[in-house]
Amino acid sequence: MSTYDILVVGGAGIDTIVRVPDLRLPVADSVHVPPIRDYVAHTGNGVALASHALGLRCKFIDFIGDDAQGEAILQRYKEARLDFSHLVEPSGTRRSVNLVDPQGRRLSLYDGRHPDNLRMPANFYLPYLGPARHAHFSIMGWVAHLFDDAQVAGTTVSTDLHDWDGVNPHHRVFALRADLVFLSTAALNERRDDVMRAIVEQGRAQAVIAMAGGDGAYLLERGSSTVRHFPCADLGLPVVDTNGAGDSFVAAFLHAWLAGEGVETAMRHGAIGGAFACAQHGTHERFVTREELLRLDQDRTSL
Repeated sequence: MSTYDILVVGGAGIDTIVRVPDLRLPVADSVHVPPIRDYVAHTGNGVALASHALGLRCKFIDFIGDDAQGEAILQRYKEARLDFSHLVEPSGTRRSVNLVDPQGRRLSLYDGRHPDNLRMPANFYLPYLGPARHAHFSIMGWVAHLFDDAQVAGTTVSTDLHDWDGVNPHHRVFALRADLVFLSTAALNERRDDVMRAIVEQGRAQAVIAMAGGDGAYLLERGSSTVRHFPCADLGLPVVDTNGAGDSFVAAFLHAWLAGEGVETAMRHGAIGGAFACAQHGTHERFVTREELLRLDQDRTSL
């Protein structure tokens, strides 16, 4: 009996959201904007909280700082009752400043700040990795060193490469060693299908999912040469903020996949999770629940 459905490794931080009239800011001394707000955020945080909201038994581990941002993270997880364990990193808690335009599009200025030689001790993560049915690895450099132990433990791994260009070697190890690979199409353009096929051919991925925002998502399964398109979920809700949409897609996909419901259902549920997140202000403030997800899926499939 597994202790956890999913172990999320790495990816907690603070987002500062600045709403701007346009992502191309004018050359000016100052620009007046609506109130600037800080949110507990980043990719691992989103997958963990979204998985938790869907009822998965989720464990989250990471490095955070002994600072005000770290305290905010701990308080948020205490309130959410998310099972979180951490080590203190002297360089502090990761941060991002995200510019968000009136259409909900964003530009993220990411401060990863942790040193390149950072490593998480095996005696800290192994008690969580072994008992997990599945692990989701954020793409911090130190997380890549957990792949060998995950394979020994027989724990399947997913990862999100975000806006990988298909070339950057930092992302490549995650692309080729994960069992499920998620990524954005933002930097791929016409190379999308070629990059997806290369991940399958050169790595161990059973499926590659390329998320394209309002244009839906694309799926390539091992054993197939066909890249299949799945539409975006139209929930009849306004798009106010795309921060965290990809993380919510991943969590909803994994919820269905871990339940053995098949990739078609997983892709539909992922689209619903992502669209639901786009209708929420801020980063990772509100997630679709299992009951809402199933109802929204039933409403869409009954049309």
